Amino acid sequence: MRHRKQNVKFGRSKSHREALVDMLVAGLVKAKSIRTTLRKAKVARQAAEKLVTTARKGGVPARRAAMARLQDEAAVKELFDTIVPMQEGRQGGYTRIVKLGQRASDGSEMAVLSWVNEPVAKKDAPAADAAPAAEEPAK
Repeated sequence: MRHRKQNVKFGRSKSHREALVDMLVAGLVKAKSIRTTLRKAKVARQAAEKLVTTARKGGVPARRAAMARLQDEAAVKELFDTIVPMQEGRQGGYTRIVKLGQRASDGSEMAVLSWVNEPVAKKDAPAADAAPAAEEPAK
C-alpha cells in the first residue's frame, strides 16, 4: 500500500533525484533565490528547511552534515555565516515559494524559491502601528 508515501520521483533514479535536490539547495544557499518548477521547489524547500534546522545547532557535526548534503565548501560557509544568523529567532518556515505561472515551452508551473528575510516580530513587544496611549490631544 502507498499510504503516506509522498516522495516525488521526477522520472529519475533515486541517486539522480537526491543529486538534483542537493544541487537545488546548494544553488539556493549561494544565490539566495532560485527559479525552478513548482514541484521541484516544494521538494527543495523540505530539504533546505531541514538543513537550516540542523545548521542552527552549530558545531562540527552540523557542519559535516551540511557538507555531506551540499558538497560545496563555499555553500556551507555561506549557510553558517549568512543564512543561519538571518533566520535567528524563527521557529521554522525559513523559505518562501512564489508562483510565477506557466512556462511557455511546456506549460510547467514555475516558481521562485527564496529565503524569508523579514525579522521575526517579538510577542512581548507592542505592535509598531499601535498609537501611544499617553498622548495629549491636539489643540
